[in-house]
Order: sequence, then structure tokens, then C-alpha cells
Amino acid sequence: MGNSEKTDAEWQSELSPEQYAVCRCSATEPPFTGKFWDHHAEGIYSCVACGQALFASEAKFDSGSGWPSYYSPLDAQAVVLKTDASHGMQRTEVVCSACQSHLGHVFPDGPKPTGLRYCINSAALDFKDA
Repeated sequence: MGNSEKTDAEWQSELSPEQYAVCRCSATEPPFTGKFWDHHAEGIYSCVACGQALFASEAKFDSGSGWPSYYSPLDAQAVVLKTDASHGMQRTEVVCSACQSHLGHVFPDGPKPTGLRYCINSAALDFKDA
């Protein structure tokens, strides 16, 4: 059974309440509260729900936003971008391509070389040291 075929009950049993709210219900953790917003170790950030590698520490930067921010995913195929018109804003949602978990949003105000800021919830991420 693929990750996208899990039932809601299965997701709830596998994820913490905060992880479930973010990954499966598109919630957003409060800024400056997640475990990775001020995290500087070298390694790979992966999807907490399915384990797919998403972002490399080399692409992480301090955006001042209070959330982990990256200028590009590890692989373009690792994430899917979707239009999000919720909360009266036009944003671009970032989801895991493997399990469709909500990760965060991407904004056009990041650093070179991409000019993008993938603003990702710590609750959606796991980390493996290099």
C-alpha cells in the first residue's frame, strides 16, 4: 500500500498530533517554535510522514521568518507545488511528492541562486546528519 493510500486513522496513529495537523490538515506551526528553524547541522531534511529526502542543509538559510527556509529542494521531483488560495491570500503550497503531505509554502523572496524561499514547517521534517 502506497503512502497516499493510508487512511486518516493510520496517519493519526503514525504521526504526533502536531505532525498530523501540519502534514495532513495543512496547519502551520507558530514561528520560532519548530525544532529546525535555528538548526545548523549538515545533512538531509526528509518528510516526517514518509521519509523521502526533501532538502539539503546546503540550501538552508536564515530567512528571519521563524521557519526553516531553503532556496531549493534536494530534487525538483521531491516536492509538488500547488496553488493555495486559503486565508484570503494567493500562495504556493509545497507538498511531498511521495505522500502528498503539506510541508509549507514557497515565496519569491529568497536568496540566489533561485530567488525562492521554501518556508517549511519543522513538524513536517525529519533530519539525518551527513
